This record gives sequence, structure tokens and C-alpha cells, in this order.
Amino acid sequence: MKLHTLLLFIAGLITACSSQEQPSEITSRDYPAPEYSLTADQTHSRWSRLIEPVLTVPSGSVIEVFTEEASAGQLTPESTLEDLGNLDFDPIHPLTGPVYIEDAEPGDVLKVTLHKIELGGWGWTAVIPGFGFLADEFDQPWLKTFTFEEGGTHARFSDDISIPLKPFPGVMGVAPDTDEMLSTIPPRYNGGNMDDPHMVEGTTIYFPVFVEGALFSIGDTHAAQGMGEVCGTAIEAPMRIVYEVEVLKGGRTIPEPEYESEDFYAVTAFGETIDEAAEKATRYMIDYLEAEHGMDRYDAYALASLAGNLKIAEVVDVPHMLVTMHMPKEVIGME
Repeated sequence: MKLHTLLLFIAGLITACSSQEQPSEITSRDYPAPEYSLTADQTHSRWSRLIEPVLTVPSGSVIEVFTEEASAGQLTPESTLEDLGNLDFDPIHPLTGPVYIEDAEPGDVLKVTLHKIELGGWGWTAVIPGFGFLADEFDQPWLKTFTFEEGGTHARFSDDISIPLKPFPGVMGVAPDTDEMLSTIPPRYNGGNMDDPHMVEGTTIYFPVFVEGALFSIGDTHAAQGMGEVCGTAIEAPMRIVYEVEVLKGGRTIPEPEYESEDFYAVTAFGETIDEAAEKATRYMIDYLEAEHGMDRYDAYALASLAGNLKIAEVVDVPHMLVTMHMPKEVIGME
């Protein structure tokens, strides 16, 4: 190859590589533009049909919400053990909302797609005396705070330990059909404090609707958390979330939330024991396979054993615990 031809060839390669890198200016996961926005002070911290909505939208709307961290501003990046000792649980879990979705009625299913989750600048985790899976063993307060740089991927736990950041909302749910002001701490049939770290950006969650308008709320956002949240806290952090709501009518009814990612379909189940929750999750998966994939119930039971994965999502929020079952989509032909 002659020199000038070689130079032209190299120049062409450089141009081709540049053109492959340049056309898309999207530097993160693409998502639809929000049509509505809620601020972090448009919150509540209970579950009830009596809580007035702060926004009314039609089905198909895309909503941007800002969330507070779980303490509702009681803790800051400069907080000390004394501040932790003065923590008031009454405003815990400030939830942005509720959002009233037009045409949502009891018996429908509310589809919520998490399009974007952006982490705030800081977070905290703590051991709170009297709270946690091993509360009797760990009776002294402990607190750690974190700061996050824009675009950061890990939280620095210590000089030699880093935790991958996987932000998600710990609490999501619709209003239960009750006038009682229920605590947000335990998970329930309406969703609530599910604390499932698989419900990340890109996930779609399905909620049974119990009241007119559904009254959807979201909050308790976590920067990172292991399955079970055994000490009682994740990395609690403020966030910005963009989600989409859609009312599904005339299809299969569900008793508790279900969700899906690109890789799996999952059911959730709460119970007062892990056994109770796990049994319910297994039945819900069998119900799903039977109704949505036309399987014989015995076949579905066997498939749940061969390919279903039971996972403990939550063990600390008494009186309820949460167990999920995941079914890989490649197994059931959903890829």
C-alpha cells in the first residue's frame, strides 16, 4: 500500500470512530420528558385513603418527583450520635405524593415504570437501638454519613471498602381502602416499605388499586442496600425520580405488587414470618404462570421449583417481612 493511500485509510478509520462516538449526545439512560413535577416538601408519612392528593394526572403521565431522605430532614451530613438519639420516628418515610390517577378504580392495576433515578449529594446509614434484625445484640447507636460526587458509582465505606451505588425507592405504594392512618414502616398489600433493591431504574412495578384514583406515593429512597436490610437502614439519601403511570383495566387482578425487569418477572408477598411470606410468594408465582402463560398448575409448581428464585427483601419492618420470587424471562419465553 502506498504511503498516501495508507494515510487516507488511517484518516478514514479515525473519522469512522469519531462518527460512531459523536452522533448520540445521550450520556445516560434515555427517558421521556416529565409532564408534571412534585417537590420534596409535597409529602406525607402515612397510608390512608383520606390523605388528599397533591396532583391529579391522566393515565400515561410522566411525573418528576423529588424525595427527602428517610429521616425527613432530621439528619444532615454533619449529624452526630446525639442527633441520632433524638430521632423522632413520627415523620419517618416522607413520601412524595399522593398522585391521583384519573380513571383508576378498585380492581384495576396501576403500572408504574421507573424511568430515571438520580442520586442526591449525600446519604446516611445507622444502627438505631431497639431497631433491626439483631436489635438485642446491637444496642448502641452507630452512624455513618456519605457524600456523593456527580457521576460517582461507589460509596466509600472505609479506606478499603467501597459499596456499588444502586439507587432505588424503598417505599412505593397506593392508598389502602381504610380511614386509619397506617404506619409506613411495614410492607403491606398496597406495597409500602418493600425495600427491594431490585426495583431500580428501568423496572416496572404493578400495584393492585384499592381506591378511586389509586393515590400513588413514593419515597424512602436508598443509594445502596443489601437484601434484607438487616441493620434496619440502607444508605438513606434524597433523590430525583421520573416515573410513568398507566391504569390497566380488564386484565388479571393481583393481590400484592408484582414487578419486572428486562431479565425476570417477580411477585412480592408480605407475612409475619419468612415462611408465611415465602409460601404466599410461591403461590403468587404459580398463579401468574397459570394465568399469563397458560400452564397447568402442577407444571407451574414444578417450574417454580426448578427455575424460580425466592429472595428475602425485607426482615426488619415488623410486624411484616417481604419475600419475592423471580422467574427468569428466558425460561418462560419472554425475552
